[in-house]
Amino acid sequence: MPPRTKRHAKTKTTKSKKPLLWTLAIILLIIIGFAVYFFGSIVNGLDNFNKKGDNSPFKDVVESVDVKTPEPPKWEGTESVNILLMGVDARGVKKGEVPRSDTMLVASLDPVKKKFYVFSILRDTYVSIPGYDKDRINTAITHGSNVAMQTVGELLGIPIQYYVYTDFQGFIKLIDEIGGIDYEVEKDMLYKTKADGPEYDIDLKKGFQHLDGNMALQYVRFRHDATSDFTRTQRQRGFLKAVADKMKSTTSLIKLPSILSAVNPYVDTNLSVNDMWKLANLGYKSSMGGSEQIPPMDLLVEEKTRGGSAVIGIRSTEELKQFVQDTMTDPLPTASPEATDAGSTTQSSN
Repeated sequence: MPPRTKRHAKTKTTKSKKPLLWTLAIILLIIIGFAVYFFGSIVNGLDNFNKKGDNSPFKDVVESVDVKTPEPPKWEGTESVNILLMGVDARGVKKGEVPRSDTMLVASLDPVKKKFYVFSILRDTYVSIPGYDKDRINTAITHGSNVAMQTVGELLGIPIQYYVYTDFQGFIKLIDEIGGIDYEVEKDMLYKTKADGPEYDIDLKKGFQHLDGNMALQYVRFRHDATSDFTRTQRQRGFLKAVADKMKSTTSLIKLPSILSAVNPYVDTNLSVNDMWKLANLGYKSSMGGSEQIPPMDLLVEEKTRGGSAVIGIRSTEELKQFVQDTMTDPLPTASPEATDAGSTTQSSN
């Protein structure tokens, strides 16, 4: 009898384990399936950002000059990765026409320091455009992405290896997909014009509030006050940091496939999928090192074009390039008074 009871107990235990094993197996398969779908969707979404042929926003642009774009950096090395970010407002633009960039920022990532630096360029800055005459820097993109990268690179004195070009509709989609941004609007912002239509209106109230995509676009576009484009670029840099912080959240990472799908029609870049993975990995581990306006106020001068239009000139291009380098260079640590006193004591005792 005892042996029979033992065999019976063993059979009962084995049977009771089978449902548990099947449940774990099914859960594991679901997790694996979700992971394949999740990362497959991300790869497909990233790959579609690099638009070719008829899908490219620059398909009708004939670059009449042979501009030299820098070789991609070695991500595992010490060379900084510099990306030109251009936001355009394509509303009302004819098909095949490339609008001027309303917003231009350069993000420079240092793989050694794990820091990134953001430079926002005043769009009325008057510069030499390679292969063309002098003009406002926001016109460079109308001659193609390579011309825009070289123009900005020569202005800042750093190689621009990549660009990201987006319509403001893509910005709206991005903010909505990540659930909006809780942000402090520093003052009332009001701008309405019958000529442009209601879709261009800006009407925000001062105070901490939740900004959806449309409200966020109003915030970063506003420049209709005494400080115009100067404080607008400052607002854009601050808001960009808030967006980056929100994107690092677990919720945003889980929603990444839907985010990529939503913004894809409005984004073009020369970053490969492999580059994007490396950029995401580096960016996730990095912190803000500095944020500046280009040109800075002390290097800014007022100029006139041949037609008499007011533009922004640069007092010294060499000083501007040095300003960029200084921004990306960590200051040397200053010795504390205690350390100085200790050093003096040591020297005197010797």
